[in-house]
Amino acid sequence: MRAVLAALTMLWAMLAWVAAQELSALARLDAAQSRIVAEGQGLAVDLAISQPVPWRVRVLDTPPRLVLDTREVDWAGIETLGRDAPIRGLRGGPLRSGWSRLVVELAGPMLVSSAGMATDAGTAIRLRLQPADPAAFAQEAARPEPADWALPEPADLPRLPDRDTGPIVVVLDPGHGGIDPGAERDGRREADLMLTFARELKELLLRDGRFHVVLTRDDDVFVPLETRISVARRAGAQVFLSLHADALTEGEAQGATVYTLSAEASDAASAALAERHDRDDLLAGIDLTEQDDVVAGILMDMARTETEPRTQRLAAALVAAIRAAKLRMHRHPHQEAGFSVLKSADVPSVLVELGFLSSARDLKRLDDADWRAKMAEALRQGLILWSDEDQALRALRQE
Repeated sequence: MRAVLAALTMLWAMLAWVAAQELSALARLDAAQSRIVAEGQGLAVDLAISQPVPWRVRVLDTPPRLVLDTREVDWAGIETLGRDAPIRGLRGGPLRSGWSRLVVELAGPMLVSSAGMATDAGTAIRLRLQPADPAAFAQEAARPEPADWALPEPADLPRLPDRDTGPIVVVLDPGHGGIDPGAERDGRREADLMLTFARELKELLLRDGRFHVVLTRDDDVFVPLETRISVARRAGAQVFLSLHADALTEGEAQGATVYTLSAEASDAASAALAERHDRDDLLAGIDLTEQDDVVAGILMDMARTETEPRTQRLAAALVAAIRAAKLRMHRHPHQEAGFSVLKSADVPSVLVELGFLSSARDLKRLDDADWRAKMAEALRQGLILWSDEDQALRALRQE
């Protein structure tokens, strides 16, 4: 494994050099000379491409995926591979300017045992994966992105009015997008359903007159998870709502669920954000540019101490409003998890699972414009309830 990590470090050095040179050469997949096959209990991935390119590989969880990012590779023909391999799907396409991504949905947890690019007889990226313990896989999948990888381009956004007198700044985050469609069922994609709902919710909030609304994406494009936090920071967000409709492979689940960041994930969140983000992306009104990771992490933990109860009240208000609207909720309507998009230290952030695509009833609801309007109205009422309570408590603390 040390050899793999050393190789990846060298690859990242190449990647940084190429990015600095602004190269734009396009490589192509040779599907006839490529293969994705079972190899013993593991998986062999050999991808023949027309020329060498900088690349990197990592794994992601829920569901387990192998992710290969390359400098501009046309993955046309990839769908012909892997038909007899222990995988559940393949998709490839553009990631962002100058970059492509190939996603291999694995049949179960697997870790990369070797990775390399061969150039002796043509060019090929060669990966070998072996079955892994779920806990070890989850730990590797949670490894933070290298510095500068997921950072957005700086946005020149105007400063918004003071939060005590101006509109409530809400950032809506439609989950997934682009080459990451999320859950799928009967030709319906989570990414599309959430973008539709986010647009409808935005219009409802804007008509109310008390809200300023920003979307992390307003098209079918891929936005890295940590970048979504940066979008919220640059928009001056007071509330962050991430919208999803997942699928469960085991058990039956129906109804909406509101997630907040688990206590176990909060310390790791501060460390990861301090390590990876530009310092002006971390806390509003505090200059962390001269602070090291430890000091930045401590300051974020202090901010989270104040934000956490506000987030819990936000979740409670949303659950109460959804129930008051008599909309179906999960038997455990408020849950905690370590979702990346919930890790902002000073912005109350929740993830709302509107339903589960693994449930035919939930999918029918999500396709129903009347149901979506009722859910959007419930979320509006929950945001108003929370904001009124939040301002009242803040006024009491100032007396």
